[in-house]
Amino acid sequence: MEKFNELFDLCRKAFNQRRTLERARKLGHGLLTCFGRHTITGFLTATGQQFKDWTAAYKLFQDKRMDVSYLFDVVRQKALSDLPTCQKIVAYLDDTVIRKRGRKIPGTAWRRDPLGPAFQTNFIWGQRFIQISLAVPRQPGACQANALPIGFHHCPSLRKPNRSASPEKVLEYKKQQAVTKLSHQGALRIQELRKKLTEEGHQNKNLFIGVDGSYTNRTVLKQLPLNTTLIGRIRKDCKLYRIPELQSKKGRNKVYGQRIQTPEQILQSKDFEVKEIKAWAAGKIHDFKLKVIKDLRWRAAGKNHILQLIIIKPLAYRLNMSSKILYREPAYLICTDNNLNTEELLQDYLWRWEVEVNFRDEKTLLGCGQAQVRNVQSAEKAPAFSVAMYSFLHLSALLTKKVRDQSALPRALWDPAKTMQRLSTMELINLFRLQTWTKNIKREFLGFVNKQHQQRSLRNDMDPLLSASFYLRK
Repeated sequence: MEKFNELFDLCRKAFNQRRTLERARKLGHGLLTCFGRHTITGFLTATGQQFKDWTAAYKLFQDKRMDVSYLFDVVRQKALSDLPTCQKIVAYLDDTVIRKRGRKIPGTAWRRDPLGPAFQTNFIWGQRFIQISLAVPRQPGACQANALPIGFHHCPSLRKPNRSASPEKVLEYKKQQAVTKLSHQGALRIQELRKKLTEEGHQNKNLFIGVDGSYTNRTVLKQLPLNTTLIGRIRKDCKLYRIPELQSKKGRNKVYGQRIQTPEQILQSKDFEVKEIKAWAAGKIHDFKLKVIKDLRWRAAGKNHILQLIIIKPLAYRLNMSSKILYREPAYLICTDNNLNTEELLQDYLWRWEVEVNFRDEKTLLGCGQAQVRNVQSAEKAPAFSVAMYSFLHLSALLTKKVRDQSALPRALWDPAKTMQRLSTMELINLFRLQTWTKNIKREFLGFVNKQHQQRSLRNDMDPLLSASFYLRK
């Protein structure tokens, strides 16, 4: 909790007044200690402010009282300065949809449900956001990594004009529609991140951005800034070309040479060498089989990028010890750095799964998007504030050596600690509640802190009501 408060002290420029910062700090504490739905009134109740005027808490997210983007800047600067990093910066970009019910909430529209079945397109009503997360590995090489959100941007789509609209309005709508597309917004977020890193003195460090197939397209690839490498998924029938060897003396020089086989055909072919590489994924180190083809060009990327294609064979697994061997789907990746080491490339992309973990924890544990607000600024800032507090929580845990080594709360009997297992978000929230209540109640909960109570015989003698309050899952 001390590191959490120190991070808030660094955010003075994000608020107009000191009392506004303290009000936001209380809301942050309430967000992490709140039970039930994570609304603004829930934050106030968790911090003992249910008998005070609540209007100031709602107005905190309006106008220019709080700059949420500066909160993420503090997370990025603190992580790059205090945590061990190498000569490169690895980040990931992805979008998510927050479910909403109100039809008059700004920025809401019908969105495709990503959790719907593959054979049926379902739609949900919600808001759309783009998130950028910074990878923080524990050590060089194949290892586990945390992902800290360093950006959460609202990306609403435009409402289509009526049929009776004038041609001028329709033309203006088409121009604005191209600007509000996710691919264009993603390219702007990458450029903004690269610019901030350059201003902070990281201009010599390469920025690696991992994306999925929705951002591996012409719009993003042709707007990549300098010292930025993109690693993304492509289609299995993508058309790639060799670099032309012989250049004609007459006419224009060729940009695209002979077309190669599709990624799916290369996977099935036996004419390409198979490499075996170890990388961390799904809680342990696996052996991956890859096929790598370098010196390629893609029309969507243009002539300025020389690509390398990485094909990851399906990884074998068993549902249990007695079941037959099953296989996942293969993955087809391209990288805009033709000379990047294959081991680094694979591990950097496998860490991208941490973004999905961020989305799950932000929505299910911290209730991102549950705040009932209708103001234009509030609808944008309230979810971003929840994500910033999630990032503060994990960064404060990484900066605290005691938390990195072991948890102060003993694990449940059915949840034994594994080798190199990090603390989950729920464990960090429970530990934050323990420290908050210990400070406010001025009572030491020795049954959860002392090593003597780690024994099973002493654990059985704990007060069940007190024990349950520290192990609540939501």
